[in-house]
Amino acid sequence: MMGLWGGIAALTLLALVFIFLPFIRARVQQQLPCAKDRRQQNIDIFKDRLTELERERARGTLCEEAFTQLKLELEKNLLGDVVEVAQKSPVQVGNPQLATVALLALITASASMGIYASLGSYQELNIAQQRQEMRANGRTPTVEEAIATLQDELKVRPDNPEGWYMLATTFMNLGRYMEGADALQQVLNTLPQDTPQYSGIMGQYAQARYFALGNRITPELRQHIDRTLEVDPKEMTTLGLLGIDAFENKQYQVALGYWNQALQTAQGQAAESLRTGISKARQALKEQGGGIASAEPATASLSVKVSLDAGLLSRVSPEQTVFIFARPVDGRMPLAAVKLKVADLPTTITLDDSMAMMPQARLSSVDTVEVNAKVSMSGTPEAAPGDLFGRLSPVSVKGGNTVLRLVIDQVVQ
Repeated sequence: MMGLWGGIAALTLLALVFIFLPFIRARVQQQLPCAKDRRQQNIDIFKDRLTELERERARGTLCEEAFTQLKLELEKNLLGDVVEVAQKSPVQVGNPQLATVALLALITASASMGIYASLGSYQELNIAQQRQEMRANGRTPTVEEAIATLQDELKVRPDNPEGWYMLATTFMNLGRYMEGADALQQVLNTLPQDTPQYSGIMGQYAQARYFALGNRITPELRQHIDRTLEVDPKEMTTLGLLGIDAFENKQYQVALGYWNQALQTAQGQAAESLRTGISKARQALKEQGGGIASAEPATASLSVKVSLDAGLLSRVSPEQTVFIFARPVDGRMPLAAVKLKVADLPTTITLDDSMAMMPQARLSSVDTVEVNAKVSMSGTPEAAPGDLFGRLSPVSVKGGNTVLRLVIDQVVQ
C-alpha cells in the first residue's frame, strides 16, 4: 500500500512541476538585467537617420519630395518597431500571479484525489492487500476479521447476493440473528424474484427474524410468512418455523402438522432435525393424554382439468409459471395449491387436504371454494397486469368424483 501512495505522491509532484515551471521561468527572465532598452534604441536610430536626411536636403543632393517620402518611411518603420517591442514585452509576474498558480495547483491535487476516491479501486486494493498480508504472515484470519473483510467487499460491490448470503450464514451460526436477518434482507433485495432459491431465502429470513425477536411472530413477520407460502406453499424452512412456534406455544398437534408437511421436501440434516421435533411433539402429546392425528387422510379433494385458451397461446412461453389453487370464496389464503409450467398444460390435477399450507386451513375446513388458474408473467403469485387467468366459483368441496374443467381465458387488466 505504501508503494501505491508513493506513486500517487510522485505523479502529483510531477503535475505540480508542470504547473509552476512557466511561472518560475517568467520570474527568472523578469529578473535578468537588460543591456539597453530596445525601444529607446529604435528611437535613437530614427533620429540619426532623420538628421542624415536633413543634411542631404540642405546640401541639395536630396529634393524636397524625396525627403518627405523617405521621412515617411522612417516614421512607419519606427512605429512598427515600437508596436513589435510592445507585443514582445514580458508579462510582469508578481504575487497575484503566484497566488493564482498556487490555487491552480491546490485544485489540481484535490480534484485528482477526489476523482480517484470516486472512480478508483482503492478499497478493492486495500482488501486484496489485507489478504496478502495475512497470507504472508502465515496465519488464518479470525472470524471477526473475516466478517470485516467481507463487509468491506460488500461496500464495494453491494449487488452481490452470494456475498450477503455468506455474511448472513456466518451471523446465524454465531447467534447474531438480527444481523443475519439484515444480511438476508439484502439478499432478497439483490436476488431476482424468479430465482428458484428466492422462496428459500424468504423462509430463512423469517427464521432469522423469529429468533431475533425472541421466538415471537409479530404481525409484520406473519405477513412475510404468508407471502412466502403464497410463493411456495411447501417452503420447508417456513413450515419448520411455524412448527417451532406452535411447539413453543404447546400446540403439539399443530406443530406435528407443519413438521410432517415440511418433512416431505426435507433432506439430510434438516430432515433429521424435523424427525427429532416430530418425536418430541408426539411424546408431549402422550404426556398431555391427547391423541395423535398427524397422518389423518385427506377428507376433501377436487379434480380439475386445466387448459389454456388457444387464442392466448401467442402471449406465453412454455417455461412460464402456472399457479393452480383453491381458496375460500372472497378469501386470499389458498387452501391447496399446485405450481406448474405452461408446457404442462392441459393437465388434470387433484387439490386435497394434503396440499394445505397450514393444518388449520384445509379444503375440508370450508364448504365452498373458488378454483383459480393463473399464468404469471413475473413468476410470482401476485396478480399483475398482463397475467392470464381463469376462475370457477363457487365450487363445492363435496362434489364427489366430478372433474372440473377450468380454462385460462382472461387477461388481468
